[in-house]
Amino acid sequence: MLEDPTTAVSPGTPWPAAYPKGYAVVDVETTGLARDDRIISAAVYRLDERGEVEDHWYTLVNPERDPGPVWIHGLTSEVLEGAPLFPDIAEEFSARLDGRVLVAHNAVFDWQMIAREYARAKTAAPVRQRLCTIALAKELDLPLPNHKLETLAAHFGVVQRRAHHALDDARVLAEAFRPSLRAAAAGNVRLPLLECRPLTEWSDTPRIGPQASGGHGGYRPGGWRPARKRPACPYPNPGRYEDGRPLKQGMRVAFSGDTSIERELLEDRAVEAGLHVSTSISRLTSLLVTNDPDSGTSKVLKARQFGTPVVDEAAFGQLLRDVAPATER
Repeated sequence: MLEDPTTAVSPGTPWPAAYPKGYAVVDVETTGLARDDRIISAAVYRLDERGEVEDHWYTLVNPERDPGPVWIHGLTSEVLEGAPLFPDIAEEFSARLDGRVLVAHNAVFDWQMIAREYARAKTAAPVRQRLCTIALAKELDLPLPNHKLETLAAHFGVVQRRAHHALDDARVLAEAFRPSLRAAAAGNVRLPLLECRPLTEWSDTPRIGPQASGGHGGYRPGGWRPARKRPACPYPNPGRYEDGRPLKQGMRVAFSGDTSIERELLEDRAVEAGLHVSTSISRLTSLLVTNDPDSGTSKVLKARQFGTPVVDEAAFGQLLRDVAPATER
């Protein structure tokens, strides 16, 4: 068990040399959870290498569309009408992120939303690594019943004032991150850092159907990625991946959890290489790709049950470079 994180590291205690030199704790509120949704407010708390707050910043953002679930974030079209557009705040946002590790709760969501906004503005966010506070809580083995932000906050005695308000959520996360960082430093715990790659392939896909102009203001509950129907893989499944051997066209590959490369692009590359991308795990699955094999997700648990091989994203990227051709029928 790690020491009490509030007293684990004194100012004079040596700090792990490999730890980052600064952090940007970020929260964004959005019009929804889908790939074409937009940021409507953003907040950044800049922290030094030991997690002490340097300053904070907050802005509204005009999404140029319906604001989505107002009942969650409270930001109406009237409130957002006079707000700046994302390209107008991109330079200031960049100054807050520059040279720092982006820290967020469920960081893959915040990062993908930010990366997409920068891609729309034809530029890129100056951040190269991110840290998810959910992943850090798991690394520290914190005794949490779940990994909601309010649960993490309560564990460290941090009081939430306005849930789903970007500035207050960023403040809460910054206050919870500081003792987490100290606990990690005291135990010399490896920080779960992942690479942030700016989007170089982007296009907005217009919404089709009743949600495009009505319903719940265009908000679509559920996963933040829209469903994509892919053509059937033309190659037979050659079976499971074997360590030390190349992937083979037709192998069924599933993905679980946070990835550095946007999931859709990673899946597209797999399909282009002749692999079958599967949304679930079965006895026929050839390989599971995950950066967190101890996460306990349903896919990871099923992979263990079926004995499905597991590799991380970096290893999978290497394997994609040399996929063996399918065996002729």
